[in-house]
This record gives sequence, C-alpha cells and structure tokens, in this order.
Amino acid sequence: MRRAVGVIGLGAMGHGVAKNLINAGFEVFGCDVRKESVAAFANIGGQVCDTPAALAAQCQVVIILVVNAAQTDMVLFGDDGAAPQLRPGSVVVGAATVAPAYAIELGKRLAKSGVGLIDSPMSGGVIGANEGTLTLLTSGPEAAYEACNDVLDAISSKVYRLGAQHGLGSKIKVINQLLVGVQIAAAAEAMALGLREGVDLELLYDVIVRSAGNSWAFADRVPHILQGRYTPAQTALDIFVKDLGLVLEAARASNFPLPLASTAYQMFATASAAGFGNEDDTAVIKTFPGITLPGA
Repeated sequence: MRRAVGVIGLGAMGHGVAKNLINAGFEVFGCDVRKESVAAFANIGGQVCDTPAALAAQCQVVIILVVNAAQTDMVLFGDDGAAPQLRPGSVVVGAATVAPAYAIELGKRLAKSGVGLIDSPMSGGVIGANEGTLTLLTSGPEAAYEACNDVLDAISSKVYRLGAQHGLGSKIKVINQLLVGVQIAAAAEAMALGLREGVDLELLYDVIVRSAGNSWAFADRVPHILQGRYTPAQTALDIFVKDLGLVLEAARASNFPLPLASTAYQMFATASAAGFGNEDDTAVIKTFPGITLPGA
C-alpha cells in the first residue's frame, strides 16, 4: 500500500508540496478552509478531507503549512483538530515560521500522546515548493526522522538536520528572515531614492545587479517595483511584519540590540498600517513620500 501523508494548508506553498508528494508516489490527503485551494488539490489527484481531524486519522505523517503559530495551534488542537486523531508513532512536520519557544513547547505537547515533531521551517518560497527544491531547516528526535525521511526528501533539495532539540530550525529561519526583511526594505529604499533623484529605474536595476550593492532580495524583488506589480508573487507584506516581529521577540528575550531589524520592522509595519499588508512585500516602497511609482 502507498504511504499516506497529510498536508494541512493547500495555498501556493501547500499545493506545490502536495503535488510533489503525489508525484513521488504517496497517497496524499489534504484540507484547507479555501474551497478554491481544495478544488485545485483534488484536480491533481489529492484526497480531500473536510477537517484536520479526518485527515490525521488517515496519515502517519502530517505536514502543517499554515502562516503562524496561532494557525498551527488551531489546526492541531482546535475544534476538529488533528492532534487527538494522530496515532502514537505519527509525526507532525511543522513548517510555519514560529518563535523557537513555541516549537519547543509544541514538541512537548505532541510527545505526551506519543507523536513526534520535526520543527521544519522552509526556505525557497512558492517556486521551491512547486519544483520540489525547498530547503528544510529541521530539528527533532531521530525516531521522528526515521518516520518521515522519505517525505522530507520528496519535497526538498536540501534537508538540514540541525539537532535533536526542537526550535533549532526556527532559530535559524528567524535569522534568515532578519536578513531577507532588511534587504527587501533596503532595496525599496534604494529604488525610492532613485525615483526621487530622477534616475532611470531600469538602468539603476541593471547597474546594481552587476555591482557590489546587489543582493538576492534586490535582484528578485525589484522587478516587481519596476513592473508596478504588487499582487503578492511570493510573500505578502504582512508576512514580514510577523517574521520581523519574531526576530525582535527573540532578541528581546536576551536584551540583544537589532537596530537594522528594528528599522525594517517599522517600515513594514508602517506600510501595513497604511493598508498595504496584503500586497506584495515590495509595497513597502509605497510609504516613501514625494515619489511616483511605475504603473501609478
């Protein structure tokens, strides 16, 4: 019989993960609150479940692909949650970017029922999920890995095993998000200055990507600004309000200063408060005064 794997959260990331599991030969069960996501999943051969509980009753491995800790808690322990239906020896793969302390506590809560946790925030975005080339920043006990190594390999090109203690993957993901958030904010600031100074933006972009000022975030995100395209292509702006908030929360716990992350957080929070939270993360540029954006 084919191994049964569940995916809770069938958005752009979850759909790609489910597709690659189906292509690898797993029987994949999925659920999501959005009807269009469920329909797209069914169209690629997925088995639809109405609730996380119904899904968990079918599966030994369950991947949680939701936005944050609150949603993770809801799908596991809320009404019709998955956790009570998971059999001892089952494994939850927690893919949301969460506070390390939450990942540690979640591991303890699941262990009381004999369920393992792989703390596994992901990097690679929608493209990586779709192409099966995600980078997984994982930690957890050896027994949990033994139960889901084949699942992790089917959805990724690199699985970092960072240790047995939960929260290690989340710590590294939070640091990664510090860098990405700061770099997107800096890219927006650079392009805003270019607009203010009357520089040809296409030429500015061409120069920077071939110069020392380039970064992955600049090269990847600035085309969204050049095209005036603020429908989220990969990450909504509010994701960085959340993730940079987690960065600052981690630093606050040890009284560690993060001046650049603090400034970037304020930029994203200001943009969110102005109504741009559901737009592409590059919409942070819209808070700079006295500029006219491409496509406006």
